[in-house]
Amino acid sequence: MSPFQPLRLPNGSEIPNRVAKAAMEENLADAEQSPSAELMRLYQAWAEGGAGLLISGNVMVDRRAMTGPGGVVLEDERQLERFRQWARIGRSQGAQFWLQINHPGRQVQASLGQGAWAPSAVPLEMGRFSKMFAVPREMSEADIAEVIERFARTAVLAERAGFNGVQIHAAHGYLLSQFLSPLSNRRKDRWGGALENRARLLLEIVRAVRGKVSASFSVAVKLNSADFQRGGFDAHDARQVIEWLNDEAVDLVELSGGSYEAPAMQGEARDGRTLAREAYFLEFAREMRDTARMPLMVTGGIRRLAVAEQVLDSGLDMVGIGTALALEPGLVEHWRAGRDAQPQLQPIRWRSKPLAALAYMALVKLQLRRLGDSRRPDPQASPLRALLLDQWRTQRRTRQYRRWMAGQASA
Repeated sequence: MSPFQPLRLPNGSEIPNRVAKAAMEENLADAEQSPSAELMRLYQAWAEGGAGLLISGNVMVDRRAMTGPGGVVLEDERQLERFRQWARIGRSQGAQFWLQINHPGRQVQASLGQGAWAPSAVPLEMGRFSKMFAVPREMSEADIAEVIERFARTAVLAERAGFNGVQIHAAHGYLLSQFLSPLSNRRKDRWGGALENRARLLLEIVRAVRGKVSASFSVAVKLNSADFQRGGFDAHDARQVIEWLNDEAVDLVELSGGSYEAPAMQGEARDGRTLAREAYFLEFAREMRDTARMPLMVTGGIRRLAVAEQVLDSGLDMVGIGTALALEPGLVEHWRAGRDAQPQLQPIRWRSKPLAALAYMALVKLQLRRLGDSRRPDPQASPLRALLLDQWRTQRRTRQYRRWMAGQASA
């Protein structure tokens, strides 16, 4: 199937083609944790690049719970005009633009000074890097009710700002993924134990969001195919969750995998010779095709037109592309014009997998910053230099974030 065919969603809206700019962690908020000029320039580049759907990086539902100090927060109306401007830019060339809305749970850096919530008081296990993250406290019933309300409130604000939809992030080890996993969710109440209970928070949030936004506003979910940890959330669990989501007026499910502890969403070293190596969540997505009644999107390593076509030929509805669009924001337009562009970063083969994962993320963020500064990406950049620069920027943004939070408390 051609990726340039439109996709009609269950809510009746139409995505002009089958290629989505998948979410990536940008960390390009301004000093008020709202969309910065750099972030808007980045999305202008993507809007002009031809993807039918743009999905933002993490937009946090709670300023106290950040995936990084440069993250964007949408929890009230104070910066709504900035979000309106961002939405106009993303939609300016005809693409749909969705906000990915998220709560990190225990995946919060300790240096941010805000503590962390989680379904259970189970800290991240990342060897010597574990101390980088706050030890979480177990959420109370009141905490859970607040999180549900925050997701719904952020979705309402996103619609008011002019976005076409939201993607609820329930993958990659963030809060909703933590509830789904028996490794991080050890609760004995109605929010833990059997999968039906562990999935309750996700389903309640989907219902709360769907109940507060208009019927034409898209509500999507990002779900792990598996955690890739022994005894964790697995493919059988994912299939069951998709069956439950079938009844919740969900417009699209994106399938991914992994977490901070097992970062499978970045993939292993691949040479691009086979479909399985490039579209590395595709096999699971194919298996889910008979289960899901909503459109399915697969993301993970796709960078070639031939692979995108094979993904769609296999019965999937959307192709999500991340890193390749950070390296070449006009990739879809190149494909449309018949140019065989296939941008990629070289694999990082360091002995320490957690450190290599951090370096990979730093390299991707370097490309995003360059695009936000109206410069060309640099695929040959040094991973070590990118990592050191990212650590320096994170420290600087952490100090800025803590000053901002102190100001919020005294306001």
